[in-house]
Amino acid sequence: MTAPALVLLAEGSSEPRVVEVIHKLRKQMQMQRQELSIHLAFIDHCPPSGPQVVSTLAARGVQEIVFAPLALSHAVDADPAAIAMVEAVRKNHPDLNVTLAHPIGPATELLNVLDLRLRNALSACHALELDGLILCAPDSGDVRGSALMARRARQWGSHHRLPVAVASVDGSGLSVGAAMATLREQGRRAIAVGALFLTADERYVLATEQALAAGAVAVSAPLGADEHIVDLLMARYAFAAMDMLDDAPAAEHLGSDVMTTSNTRLLAI
Repeated sequence: MTAPALVLLAEGSSEPRVVEVIHKLRKQMQMQRQELSIHLAFIDHCPPSGPQVVSTLAARGVQEIVFAPLALSHAVDADPAAIAMVEAVRKNHPDLNVTLAHPIGPATELLNVLDLRLRNALSACHALELDGLILCAPDSGDVRGSALMARRARQWGSHHRLPVAVASVDGSGLSVGAAMATLREQGRRAIAVGALFLTADERYVLATEQALAAGAVAVSAPLGADEHIVDLLMARYAFAAMDMLDDAPAAEHLGSDVMTTSNTRLLAI
């Protein structure tokens, strides 16, 4: 039996370097799993769109497709635009079996990557000490994602023995500037920002500008096409594909913490 095709579902960008990272991620996944049919679709800004990719796959005889959103702040519910796109695909291709996997979400494993990126940023600016951290994401995500983001902040803070504030760029939570102000009220002065962003898109640039304007000592680079991202995407795909087979809710396979796929050791800054 042929495995369902996997379509990575990303937000587009007018910045070529942003799109390049997403294409690199798909290529890495395809190299690791050559037996799978792995594709990329964008919700907005640039081609190919989800419907375009589905039409191409349907013409090739593909009958099952799993869409995997690349969102890092949503844990269960995909972006409304992604949901609407998948519903449109089902309506236009009623003969296909199409499902939407859980987004990547704020997984524990990503704290390892975040630590590495932030360590590099601190080294580049020769920062010698920190007394506060901010965990910043594009948005607050869905209800489960927001709860997990708060949990990741507590984990991160506990590991480094530093207070951590959570911030978002879209206005759904504390802004980076407001998070900085909260930590400064606690007497913190050397504050760094860990950016839970996949690429250096417009929201990442805005978060960086706000952080530096507020006096942050450093802002980490985006996570990029990291191996942890690849592993998490494959896990989301596997659960969604199993759900297509046995019609069991994917959440039942995931256990109490949707985001955990392996034991994780945090890297020290």
